[in-house]
Amino acid sequence: MMPRKKSKKSNRYYFTKEHEDAIIKYVLTNNIEERTKLYVEWIQPAFSEMVDKIVYTYKFSNLPNIDVLRDDCKIWLTTILEKYDAEKGSKAFSYFSVITKNWFIHKVKKTTQQQRREIDYDNLSKNLEQSHLSTENGYDSNREDKEFWKFLWEEIDTWDTGKLKENEKKVLEAVKILLKSSDEIEIFNKKAVYLYLRELTGLNTKQVVNCLNKMRTNYRRFKKDWNEGKY
Repeated sequence: MMPRKKSKKSNRYYFTKEHEDAIIKYVLTNNIEERTKLYVEWIQPAFSEMVDKIVYTYKFSNLPNIDVLRDDCKIWLTTILEKYDAEKGSKAFSYFSVITKNWFIHKVKKTTQQQRREIDYDNLSKNLEQSHLSTENGYDSNREDKEFWKFLWEEIDTWDTGKLKENEKKVLEAVKILLKSSDEIEIFNKKAVYLYLRELTGLNTKQVVNCLNKMRTNYRRFKKDWNEGKY
């Protein structure tokens, strides 16, 4: 008896370029029939598996009534399909996975509040963070990490406007060196970062801090846009 061949589909990622293209076509057309076909054949299956994987990977399965929440999230994704804009440079996978995680994080907050626990959304306790936001080294998290760093480097390149002061240029270049060498150097705390930056730039701590303040503002804006799925 001949052994059964494995389906080619089983070796493919669930969110492929075909799914990305289907979402782009969906957004660009107003034809109901075409949209329905794209959604049923391509988008809905990808969304369904993406939500299921995020729930499992980030341990949102610990939430009460998770099955209902999971279905609600899948329905909600269909209502924001038109908000995706490929021209902003973000891949559909990255865009929808980020806002899906944020949707469930909001549910964590809401559930916690209902249980009368005073926890701020931006300062979740370590236990809650580890319980709901810990990741596994799977395809999804690796892919998202790569996309995050890709867009972060593109963002950092825009910080050199050609009008930077000499000290600002030195600190920016030093920051780039630290980021590129992050796997090779040991940084235990904030003081160590300043020490490295002082060594690389020849500036004192106050000069380094003044230059970093502008970069912090740019990074916070980038991170906010990333969390909102704008990349």
